Order: sequence, then C-alpha cells, then structure tokens
Amino acid sequence: MTPRHVFREYDIRGVADRDLEDGFVTRTARALGRTIADEKGSRCRFAVGRDGRLSSPRIHAALLEGLLSAGVDVVDVGIGPTPMLYFAAHHLGTDGAVQITGSHNPGEDNGLKMMRGRTSFFGADITTLLAAVEAGSAENVKVSRGELSHADVTDAYVEEVRKSTRAPKKKLRVVVDAGNGAAGPLGVRTLEALGYEVDPLFCDIDGRFPNHHPDPTQPENVADLRRRVLETGAPLGIAWDGDGDRVGAIDERGEIIWGDKLMILFSRAVLRERPGATILGEVKCSETLFAEIRKAGGTALYSKTGHSLIKTRMKQERALLAGEMSGHIFFADRWLGFDDAIYATARLLEIVSEAGAPLSSLLADVPATFATPELRVACGDDVKFDVVSRVKEHFAATHSVLDIDGARVDFGDGAWGLCRASNTQPVLVLRFEAKSAARLDEIRAEMTEVVRRSGADPTQTAQHG
Repeated sequence: MTPRHVFREYDIRGVADRDLEDGFVTRTARALGRTIADEKGSRCRFAVGRDGRLSSPRIHAALLEGLLSAGVDVVDVGIGPTPMLYFAAHHLGTDGAVQITGSHNPGEDNGLKMMRGRTSFFGADITTLLAAVEAGSAENVKVSRGELSHADVTDAYVEEVRKSTRAPKKKLRVVVDAGNGAAGPLGVRTLEALGYEVDPLFCDIDGRFPNHHPDPTQPENVADLRRRVLETGAPLGIAWDGDGDRVGAIDERGEIIWGDKLMILFSRAVLRERPGATILGEVKCSETLFAEIRKAGGTALYSKTGHSLIKTRMKQERALLAGEMSGHIFFADRWLGFDDAIYATARLLEIVSEAGAPLSSLLADVPATFATPELRVACGDDVKFDVVSRVKEHFAATHSVLDIDGARVDFGDGAWGLCRASNTQPVLVLRFEAKSAARLDEIRAEMTEVVRRSGADPTQTAQHG
C-alpha cells in the first residue's frame, strides 16, 4: 500500500518508521528517477544528501537503490543542510536532486525534498509522482544500473559564500544555535571562514535533538540562545532550523526578530545597491515590510506561502529577494535564489558589521504595530478551503481582500487579518496586525467570528509542523 498522505504540496514527509518503509522509498525513488530520465530522453544524474536524523541512513540506502535501479547516476554529497544539496545541484549541474530530511519536524519524522535540475519539484509534479508510484510504471523498465560516486561540495560552498559577501570591518561575535540540526558544522565553518567569531550552541549533529526542538519560529526553542546572548553580551544570536533553510535572530537585548522584520533589513540593504529591485513577501508578513520596500524605492509584491512557490515566483518576476515570516529567506542578489539560513546569516552579519550599531537600533525607525503570531486552527482537509472561500466572500462585499493565498482582509487604518488554508496539513492559518492593541483585538474578534460561522472552530488550535 502506498501511504498517499505523505505526498504533500512541497515534499514527501511522514513518520519514518511508519510511513517511509524501505520498499516504498525505493519504489518512489525509482519512479522519480525514471520521470526525470524520460523527460531528458537520456541517462541522467542526481545529487543526493541527507540530514542527521536517526532514520536517514536507512532511507538513504533505500533511496539510492531506487535511483540506481532506475538507471540514474548518483552523486552522494553526504550529510549536511538542505541548502548544501541545493548548492550541489547548481555546482554539479545535476538533472535532479533529493535531500532526505524531516526539516523542523519531530525527530521521528523524515522525508524527501526534490529538485528537477535547478528548480523545485512540487505541486503537480508530486501528484504525478504519486500516480506513477501507485501504477508501478517504473518497476519493470529494463535499463542498465546507474553508477554511484561521492563528492564533497563543502569547500566550494564556503568559498562561494565568501565571494558573495563582504568581510566584516571588525571582529564580530555571534552566538549560533543549530538545535543539533544538519546546518551546525557547515554553518560554523562558513561563518568562521568569513572572519566572524562564533559561539556555538548545540552545533553538533544529533538526530535525537536532545536539547530542544529545531524550529526557531517557536519562542521556547530560542530560550537557550536568548540566555547565552544576554549572559555573554553578544551583539546578536542566530538560530537555524533542523535542515538549515530557515533562520531566526535574537538582538543584543534578547528580543526575537521575526522573519518579516529581518526582511526589512535585507530589503534596505539590497535596494541601496540595486535601486528599484523587486522584492517578494509572503502574505503573512507585516504590512510594515511592504511599506518599507516601497519607501526605499523597491517594488513590493505579495506572494503565496511556500518555499517552492516563492522560488518559482522569484524567477517569474526576476525578484532579487524574497522571504517568509517563518524565516525562509531567498537571495537572488549575489546568491542562487534558494532559501539558505547560513547564507542569510552571513548577509545579516554583513549588515550589522557595516552599520557599526546595535542590531536593535537598525529597526528602531520602523513604525510600531501590534500583531499576533501565526495562529494555527485545526480544520479538516475536506473543508478548509471551503471555509476560506466563505470568509473571503463575506468580507469582499465591504472590504478590499487580497486573495492570492487565502483571504488577507484590509480593515483600513493599517489593520489587516489573514485566513488561509495550509497546503500541507489540516490547518487554517490566521494572523492579525493593527496600530493599537485595541484595534488588533477588534479585528481579530470580528474575523474569527466569521471563521467560526464559516465552519471552523478558532479555539481548536493545531501544532506547528
């Protein structure tokens, strides 16, 4: 039986020992390999990487068997963060790539993030792959077995980051919490090669995640980082998620700087060097981000949520920068256009070093707002999109509604509320922002009541994942 539920919008992901058994992984890899090879019309080559989860070696062996038996040549780039695999696909010029990772999910989870050439393999591609796996169309194809080789791309990665960033003007110390995820060793090595002094916190890879969950979007997961910054007087602290494609930051006061506020800093820096650049922010981002992009002379565009969707939109719009509130930051300015927490860290340190001022002061001029975090409401997959449609229909009669990804309702006077359906889970995502606490409470109450009348219970919260 094929576990259909693991085929998500952007990747394949599930509980490793329940959903990703060896035979299933091998069949899926074989179907993926034949899909890309048939598109190319000739023998093709894949890069394969993996994170440090305890299930990754087993899944790695099953994945290799599937690709090699499909006649695909495989370059194994070893253990490291997902951005290292993305870099390998560019650096080695492979036809496809697969990273074995559970991202920021619990340790018992794992999955596959896939690429076609240098682009994401997602959405309809994954639906087609599921159909191929269920049909068994690749099972009896007679091809010569692929060849396995190994490549260490870490030296090339470090050098490419070094060439695309400016050296610090003076020694800058940074606390880095990798949460025992896959980015720790390469990230520390990269930052030290750039000339920064790194105070590492949980930067060894340990698939048990013994210290805290590797998800910097949750305040409890950056408590140790915050404590170390305050204890040592460090100018800032950095957190990476489990597979190193999301970044979190703590300023010198111990305050969390969310992804949309980091995007303001990055946008200003890019626009100083590339006037008029197009920059994307996903629909959960603060309105202050879009206002600051326009104020700095850039073109600000709203984007759907999702790393694969954003990377595709960036190419369409020729955007130089994009970001999500969750800390996925995408640089096409001086970099390769994919989400990379190590590279984003290097760019942030460059900004702080050149400013010669506390990180907190660099955002002091941004108008203060009152905003909720990302609120996740449990809602069945069979009804969640209908609920969003009803919410949109209700408000569209009286308000301006941005509907590229759910319903972002403009309540006027800088206040807005969002209701969107997750593409990967039975969840509605809500977020609200206003210029006062009272106004925030008002619009939140109004919109959550409409959500309730539309068929979802806003009191039924869901876990992040």
